[in-house]
Amino acid sequence: MKTTPTRDRLIHAMGGALQRRGLHGVGLSEILDQADVPKGGLYHHFPGGKAELAVAAIEAQVAGICAQLDLLLPASPDPVAALERWTAKAQQQLSASHFELGCPLATVALESKPDDVAIRQALAEGFAAIRRRLAAALEAHSQVKNGAGLAALIVAAYEGALMQARVAGSAAPMEMVSATLFPLLRAQLAQNGD
Repeated sequence: MKTTPTRDRLIHAMGGALQRRGLHGVGLSEILDQADVPKGGLYHHFPGGKAELAVAAIEAQVAGICAQLDLLLPASPDPVAALERWTAKAQQQLSASHFELGCPLATVALESKPDDVAIRQALAEGFAAIRRRLAAALEAHSQVKNGAGLAALIVAAYEGALMQARVAGSAAPMEMVSATLFPLLRAQLAQNGD
């Protein structure tokens, strides 16, 4: 029976911690316990400690989000319908976690400080990668000229709604944003398609 490599267990444990409590809300001992890794194992794989592990976890989370979008968006003739499915899945996951799981990027971004250079760079690159995926899908669907702006709007609306839903303990903020945003996107794409 194969076991998950130590490095992957650490990244997975940190990713879960980032979603639940953010970077500063969880201690190294908890991450090591969850990953079932001794302290020396952490520094063997991540000599920079918790910050380096956080960057790896952020990069892994972004890769997962981008992989989902890469599967979902090209497979759909309607990018807005694909985004509706993506958002509905996020709502289900948030509800199933009893509103504990947030976005690992937003949680860390809100608590990062200017001296968290590597973490902020990983976050910036992550958000940019997600926006690029969304913009490409919108531009491929129609002659939309503002794909990058629309992608930024989608990410901002999604992150804000997710944060509000998590705090409220209700999916209502995400539902309200979805009910407003997606018809606006459809109208914008239809206008550009004419």
